[in-house]
Amino acid sequence: MGREARCAATWGAQRGEVTVHLDGTEIAARGAFRARAALASLRDVRVAGDTVRFVAGDDEVALRLGGSAQRWATALVTPPPSLAAKLGVRSGTRVALEGRVDDDALDVALRDAERVGRRAVPDMIVARVDDADALARILDARAGTLARGVPIWVVYTKGRGAPLGETAVRDALRSRGLVDVKVASVSAALTALQFVRRR
Repeated sequence: MGREARCAATWGAQRGEVTVHLDGTEIAARGAFRARAALASLRDVRVAGDTVRFVAGDDEVALRLGGSAQRWATALVTPPPSLAAKLGVRSGTRVALEGRVDDDALDVALRDAERVGRRAVPDMIVARVDDADALARILDARAGTLARGVPIWVVYTKGRGAPLGETAVRDALRSRGLVDVKVASVSAALTALQFVRRR
């Protein structure tokens, strides 16, 4: 996810051809050298011709990005969307919550939502799970709602060794005729995939 480009770069004393990757929280370079910096820490972001220049920590950085330099500079200084915006939650969005909200970022993202019970038709379902059996029970209980085209966000622990991985989540939902349409990083510990009924 994010923005990526191959370019000539200078990062402090390091220089060479790298692939730069920009996501919602950091910029990273890999290739002739490796470097990374949190977007919030960047200073003096500017464009000089075809090159984006900024300061990361004590390092002067120059990325020769050609015609896309201005777009990259704008992306570097534009705050990322909130988690609520990524999930599509606005004030009054009717959310059916399944599972526990055990993460501060998820709690904040759902704060303005109107939480509804099983009898109501929600705008979306948010399922916080780390167990295949729990996910299956939720999918069974919400089968009618999902058949109406209501999307479901499945929120689970990320990383190797997580109790319920991405492949298991995708397999469980695809086997029920749902397709994944969005992904969102929830926090350092959690990630989310959104699924809808295949048309």
